[in-house]
Order: sequence, then structure tokens, then C-alpha cells
Amino acid sequence: MTLEEMKNKKTELGLTNEMISQSSGIPLSTIQKIMSGATKAPRRVTLEAIETVLLTEEQKKERSVARSVSKNSGFSYEPPKERPTYAVREAMPNYNTLHNLESDTPYAVEIGSPHAVEIGNPYAVEDNKPSTINKSGAHAPQTQTEKKNGEYTLDDYYALPDERRVELIDGVFYDMAAPAVIHQKILGELFVLFRECTAAHDGECEVFVAPCDVRLDCDNKTMVQPDIFLICHPYDLGANALDGAPDLTLEILSPTTRAKDMLLKLHKYQSAGVKEYWIVDPDHSTVLVYDLRSDDFYPEKYDFDSVIPIHISDGKCSIDFSRVNRALARVRSASFTI
Repeated sequence: MTLEEMKNKKTELGLTNEMISQSSGIPLSTIQKIMSGATKAPRRVTLEAIETVLLTEEQKKERSVARSVSKNSGFSYEPPKERPTYAVREAMPNYNTLHNLESDTPYAVEIGSPHAVEIGNPYAVEDNKPSTINKSGAHAPQTQTEKKNGEYTLDDYYALPDERRVELIDGVFYDMAAPAVIHQKILGELFVLFRECTAAHDGECEVFVAPCDVRLDCDNKTMVQPDIFLICHPYDLGANALDGAPDLTLEILSPTTRAKDMLLKLHKYQSAGVKEYWIVDPDHSTVLVYDLRSDDFYPEKYDFDSVIPIHISDGKCSIDFSRVNRALARVRSASFTI
């Protein structure tokens, strides 16, 4: 099985790098490097261990027979390729759900509750009206196959209308409300600071700002948009989305994203191989910094007047957050007239 075939099989089975690591016994970091293409010549024994996880029981038996035939008679045997299967489902109704972060199971809540998140049918169109243009630039289909939370894929993500901004995490859609003014102000100031820092050190890392799609696990069920992230390894400039884990991610909390950013995304970033995660909390003027490479899974806490080191820079870079704080203070104290 080639590396490309492995990636396709991983997507088909809905497996994450973490799941393959647990099943194969291969370290998560090794799986991530192989699937992202960072490791150009993986060891054969490592690839065979990954293959074992991706093969069905029938394929494993066929492979065993093939090796036995080849060894005893000198002839090689190529097992038949799997035939594709197809499923047809009816259109799903709109509904309101809340994703349970602890059990990873969606459950219904009362419509109108402050905790309700409207998922709805992304493909629904009114009779006699043309379909909308989706994220891939094509016309969205008129009907949607019936799916539950946990079953959505990148095909569903790209079929959404461009004006609908969501994140897809483990097959579940999370609607993203338009960010508040203070969120965007902090985002702009931090992008400048991170850009200045990386530029001062010969551009070893690239800084990206939302909205930019990141296919975090290189699978078919997760697409996120970190507020800011750093890439310190080669990437495809012509791609629609960046594949694999960024080296550093940063999220600015808002009332609608607090639980997702502090719980769900923390776990997803850590399991995907992100090395460092910053959580900026405008309500409490604090910054939590997780060094996800450390066994001590405990954040460092800073206020908005701190100089915060970037751990992945090994002491070369730091962010003077007081510059952000001063920028916010200038806006708060200014009186604007038209």
C-alpha cells in the first residue's frame, strides 16, 4: 500500500492520527510526520504497522496467503481491490443540538435555550429557487443525505454556502458567529507582533490569520480555522487548505466559542501534534499558554501587561502583550467624531 493509498484509506475509515497511533503502537509524532509527508522515507516496519490498522480482516488474510504463495512458489499474488459501496438516505430536517464535549455525543436541548446551537440542513433550498454557490465554487445539491452529528465530512463542509462560516470537528459542525470588535482589534495587533517576531529571525516560521482552513488531522472529518497559527515547516502555497497540525495555534475567546476553544480544541490540537497553544481571554485580560510538548499538561498564565515567550522559538521570540493592552486603552479613552 502506497502512502497515498494509506491516506485515502484513513479518510475512508474516518480514522485520526491518534487512533492509528493507539492501534499500531507507533508514536503519534511519527504518524503525523508520515501522513503529512514530512518523513520522506519511512521505515518499512513502520509502514507495515500502519497498514495493519488500515486493512480489513479479509485483506489481512489475503495478504497472508499472498506472502505464503510468494515464499513457497516464487509467484506473487495481488489481492483484489475493494469494490466501492454506496448508500442513499433521505433529506434530514432542521434541528437544534448541543455537542457534549465530554462524551462526544450530541443531545437535544430546548429550542430557544442559550445553549442551543442550530445545525440545520446546510443544503436546504426553497422550491423554485436556484441552489446557492458552495465553498468549492459549485452549486450546492438540492437535497442532503440524512446524517447525524459525527458523520459529516469535508464533502458536506465544502458544499455549504460561502456565507456560512463553520468549523468541522470530528464530524460535527460548529457555527461561528461574527467576531466582536474587541476580538478583531486584538487579532490585528497580535498578527503584527507575531509577524515582527518571525521576520526578525529570518522568517523561520510563517504567520497566518483567520479565516484560513486547516485540515488538522489530515482526515475527512475535521476542518478548523484558528485565529492565528504559525507554520514552521514546508507547506503547499497553492492548496485550498493547510494539511496537518500547525506548530502554534492561538484562539481569542468569545462567549460563543469559550467552551469549544478551552476544552474541545485544546484536546484536538494536542492530539493532532500542535506544539504550543495560546488562549487569549479578553473578558479577564489573561493569556493561557500550553506547551503541548511537555508532559506537565498545565498552562502558564499571563496578564495583558506581560512579555510572553514563544516556547517553540527556544527563547528567540517573545510577544510584548502590553503593546496590545496599550492599543486597547487608546481606543477606550478616545472620543471619535464624524
